[in-house]
Amino acid sequence: MIDSLNTPVLFPVVAAALVDGDGRVLLQQRPEGKALAGLWEFPGGKLELGETPEAALVRELHEELAITVAPEALEPAGFATEPLPGRHLLLLLYVIRSWSGTPVALEADGLTWCRPAEMQAWPMPPADGPLVRQLAAYLADSRSSDAVPDNGTV
Repeated sequence: MIDSLNTPVLFPVVAAALVDGDGRVLLQQRPEGKALAGLWEFPGGKLELGETPEAALVRELHEELAITVAPEALEPAGFATEPLPGRHLLLLLYVIRSWSGTPVALEADGLTWCRPAEMQAWPMPPADGPLVRQLAAYLADSRSSDAVPDNGTV
């Protein structure tokens, strides 16, 4: 039986893997004064009361990067969990391949584009580690499913 009085509150957070035409992914650097300052992460943020994960991510990307993303452009790609004091983080990752505007670091200390294979070299929050592995697998699967079979049929 689960003791609901001692069960931590679920803390949902959304994150975006913006993938450009060269297959690079955008990372942002957490600003000074915030927890985990200086680490690199996927752009995104917290859900507001009554908000869906997709609506939250569209809003956060506009607020943080000044880009516009259509909800139908979000591809669910993975998730990670991490226990935190008094709550439990649930981090949802979406791949986004199309958006309007050029990303600008409005709330981060910096932005960088990197290949998925290079991402593990960047210092990132602990919860992002599983997402990096899931993203690499997701992108590899999507590339192989886009490939034309050897016999030339589709």
